[in-house]
Amino acid sequence: MQAANRLQKALRTGSGPTFGAWQMLAGSNVSRIIARSGFDWVVVDTEHGNIDDGAMHEAVTAIAGCGGHSMLEVHTFTSSVVPLLNTVDDAKSLVKSAKFPPAGQRGFGSPFAMEKFGGVTQTEYLQQANDSLLTIAQVETRDALQNVEEIAKVPGIDVLFCGPFDLGNNLGHPVLDGTMHDELKEAIAKIQRVAKENNKASGIYATSGDQARQYADQGFQMVSVATDATSLPAYLHSALTAAKGSYVHSALTMAKGALRSH
Repeated sequence: MQAANRLQKALRTGSGPTFGAWQMLAGSNVSRIIARSGFDWVVVDTEHGNIDDGAMHEAVTAIAGCGGHSMLEVHTFTSSVVPLLNTVDDAKSLVKSAKFPPAGQRGFGSPFAMEKFGGVTQTEYLQQANDSLLTIAQVETRDALQNVEEIAKVPGIDVLFCGPFDLGNNLGHPVLDGTMHDELKEAIAKIQRVAKENNKASGIYATSGDQARQYADQGFQMVSVATDATSLPAYLHSALTAAKGSYVHSALTMAKGALRSH
């Protein structure tokens, strides 16, 4: 299982930043398209996305079939990105739910987990899961930011992941038209610094390739690049706009049509 987890290997060896995508639209074909696009990991978003439990299972299987690493927001049998943690007790509870005994209290018996890792047996999954799956705590509230040093010290937390939009909202400085308040920028820098000081990886949600590159250059090791639910309409709008031409061209076309009608 560890050999199959490229993300974990990259984070632990410090081989450079990893780049991922967010899947919010249901459908295993969507999962395959994303996984085959070259990303290091894919978050299957069951918090914000239109993805129920059945669609989540199909997505994770599809991504695994393409050799990709999937993560679930929120927790399941693969690596987990868990939102809205506020305290060190929340972080400890997360680890307990994500790890099998003795490290945690996770229940054993799902027949679906093993197929996501090349058909390992139930025994092999039980023996390897604790060391092979990542537990990722999102820092996106004022309380979490205030407690981030204590959260980072919790054994079993592998990554501190910054959600700038929710964090900005909670700090009273929402991200508007892509502009970040200085307090939010300082909070993001603090999360990264605390992660590094505690030998944890740092991750962040970006909204474009250019922004993702900037975060990677700043030292973030796990950076999202795109979300299907925003990338698809953005591309379609861009293509349609290009097809229609400029406003000047459109105006001339309309004027010519009006002249022909007279």
